[in-house]
Amino acid sequence: MSTPREDGFFMPAEWAPHTRCWMAYPCREELWGERLAAARDAYAEVAKAVARFEKVTMLCAPEEIAEISLKCGAGVACVPVPLDDSWTRDSGPTFLVDREGRLAGVDWIFNAWGERFRPFDQDAALARAIIERTEAVAYSAPLVTEGGAIHSDGEGTLLVVEQTLLNENRNPGRSREEVEGLLKDYTGATKVVWLPCGLVDDETDGHIDNVACFARPGVVLAMTTDDKDDPNCERLQANLEVLRSATDAQGRPLEVVTLPQPKLRLDDEGRRMALSYINFYVANGAIIMPEFGESADNRAYDVIAAQFPGREVVQVPALDILYGGGGIHCITQQQPDPAAFVPEDEEEPADLEDDRET
Repeated sequence: MSTPREDGFFMPAEWAPHTRCWMAYPCREELWGERLAAARDAYAEVAKAVARFEKVTMLCAPEEIAEISLKCGAGVACVPVPLDDSWTRDSGPTFLVDREGRLAGVDWIFNAWGERFRPFDQDAALARAIIERTEAVAYSAPLVTEGGAIHSDGEGTLLVVEQTLLNENRNPGRSREEVEGLLKDYTGATKVVWLPCGLVDDETDGHIDNVACFARPGVVLAMTTDDKDDPNCERLQANLEVLRSATDAQGRPLEVVTLPQPKLRLDDEGRRMALSYINFYVANGAIIMPEFGESADNRAYDVIAAQFPGREVVQVPALDILYGGGGIHCITQQQPDPAAFVPEDEEEPADLEDDRET
């Protein structure tokens, strides 16, 4: 069987045009407990914010459609799908495009972040269900990972974290070279930049979408802290050192722009939550970023607005999402518009996606 790279597909940057955003309604009661209602409200606020700029499809149980419609309004479509959890960045597909106007989806092996949560069989089947619904070309990747563990500049460079992809709970016995080869085969990348560390107590084992992301080709946003007593300080500094010495797939040295780390917050069990301003969603014409109710919110807003000129920056309260273990980026998954990648001198193909959601 051929790979996406062999077939001409590649992973576009998140700022490329989208046809829609995929989300899933919180449903794992043992995860959220008494905070489930607040989590659902917070997800709805993110969905409404994104829906101002692009279509949103919310996956849910059939009996939740009426509730979602009331909370989110007509701009958010609902699709009944069996779910275990509500993190479509990780359980959903990674979408790819080619230069002929085709859309593809990669179905990674999903094991609930190293079998941290059970059951996860329905979420393991979610990527394939979304791919089939979009009528995209389907690829099953022989690698355990999640969408939040990889980040692309759209020009052949991936950012990843060693702590995640080389973890024994994901791909035991596989070398870094083997994992990198599979990442390149299934994303079309030609270079992988490996950062050493994720955040302390991050339930994803250190996803890249909490510590660094591209703002545009050659420019990386990276989280940092000046508090030398913070256990994340050395980790984030180690990431900065790698980024500042790295080049991308085009041979450009990376310019690094730092974002402040939000202040320490603990969950109900006394565990540090993985708060991060890096964990934002890039919508068509906008950035949907987290707000944590602290002074650093304004600093982060200014940095992100400066790095994404021409996009409206929308802050959405995110603490009620973080109690579940992730952020705004974690609960969203963009579907790129394949027509945007067809050279202008070629005829654009027919629209591949439909509006069958109800």
